[in-house]
Amino acid sequence: MRKFYTVLYLAIILSCMAACGKNDTQAQTPGRQAELSTIESSSQSDSLSNSKNADESSVAMDSTKTADETMSENIIVDGSENVAESMEDAREAESVKETGRIETDTAETDIQNNTEENKVANMNVQVGDVVFSATLEENEAVSELVEMMQESPVVIQMSDYSGFEKVGPLGASLPVNNSQTTTQAGDIVLYNGNQIVIFYGSNSWSYTRLGHIDDLTGWEDALGSGDVTVTFSLE
Repeated sequence: MRKFYTVLYLAIILSCMAACGKNDTQAQTPGRQAELSTIESSSQSDSLSNSKNADESSVAMDSTKTADETMSENIIVDGSENVAESMEDAREAESVKETGRIETDTAETDIQNNTEENKVANMNVQVGDVVFSATLEENEAVSELVEMMQESPVVIQMSDYSGFEKVGPLGASLPVNNSQTTTQAGDIVLYNGNQIVIFYGSNSWSYTRLGHIDDLTGWEDALGSGDVTVTFSLE
């Protein structure tokens, strides 16, 4: 009888132990599942995070690429504009240079023309059979006298006056540019706008200078002391 109770007691203990083991297994299963769920959630979170980071990196790379492309385009545009501006500046500089060259050429041409206009040929002064060369002044009176001589030699009947000059009517009036002058032998002047005076002596009066005999050799002898016929012509 005592042995029976012992066996029964052992059976009860074994049954209790078996029941406890099953409960432990059932208790552990939800924990494991929770752990697995946590791991899966963490993995999904990591995946989402990685995906988000990848998207952000992609966006950043795209932004950087866009910025680089924009900068490159701006550089190209700025470079093109700078080149265009440089070419325009070069064209303007060339235009200014060309304008300056034209103005310079025009000025030089004007100077040359003025010089040619102001350049008056020497004049021949023939007294009797002797011809003398005279250098002419540059003024309006001389210019008009030259125009007269270009048409034909100017012949003037000249009278002696006061033993130092010969004077005669020109037959036309010339522009005057009178100034107080002390004449010398060989001087040719305009008096009163319409009379030519040639000197073999000296006098002080208000005259317009016309020219001067270059070589006075034989000048006074050719003029003599009386009236003479003097022919003025261009060389």
